[in-house]
Amino acid sequence: MWLVINRFWRLLATAVCFGIFGLGGLIISFILIPLIRISCPTQEKREYRVQALIRLAFSLFCKIMKFSGAMDYKFSGIEKLTNDRHCLLIANHPTLIDYVLITSQLKQCDCLVKSDIWSNPFIKHIVNAAGYIPNKTPDDLIKACETRLNKGNVLLIFPEGTRTTQGKSPTLRRGAAQVAIRTQTDLRIIHISVSPSFLTKEKMWYKVPREKPVFHIEVKDKIEVRNFIQETDNPTLSARRLNNYLAEVIFPNHQ
Repeated sequence: MWLVINRFWRLLATAVCFGIFGLGGLIISFILIPLIRISCPTQEKREYRVQALIRLAFSLFCKIMKFSGAMDYKFSGIEKLTNDRHCLLIANHPTLIDYVLITSQLKQCDCLVKSDIWSNPFIKHIVNAAGYIPNKTPDDLIKACETRLNKGNVLLIFPEGTRTTQGKSPTLRRGAAQVAIRTQTDLRIIHISVSPSFLTKEKMWYKVPREKPVFHIEVKDKIEVRNFIQETDNPTLSARRLNNYLAEVIFPNHQ
């Protein structure tokens, strides 16, 4: 009986939390971002201010989810991110809130975003104001990433391009490796897991598990890109080798 009550409570808490998330998105998009545009004189300062606002909002959302009992989460090695500059953050993508969890810990974080996000009437205002990079043509993508990285920024990329499909072997697109090789930028690996399964691609948000899900975000060591660049003078081959290595590191149980 207790398990049934607890599960129903987590379903209700999850619904309320996502309602708060949606409301918060509207407030940020149509109230706070216009105020930031008025108060900040330059585009760069506006983008950093919006990214700091995103971190604050996501941190609050995660705490509400945890406090309500909808889920729990823990970070390992998060201190490694403190001094990261001019760095790519490469993460696997098992759940709906991976980006939220990671960004909640970073005052500054650029992000490579799927092109269809830019047509979303609510989210597009936020990603645009934050200066996020749309995943478009390769040449424009590399140039945009290089511009942000040259400022000393960190850039978050989910190389799968979408959430992992359970039961299928995960595959990585080569975009992250191409960016790393062509901008000569080291990569920091972040591994995300959740047990029991929750907010995956196959399960809607209301499919809450019998037990409270626990997210584990593990920040791992850096990968030095120069090791792959020095292996060959062919950037395409270097990117292919780096991508294969990333697949081994991010998905060790599937190799």
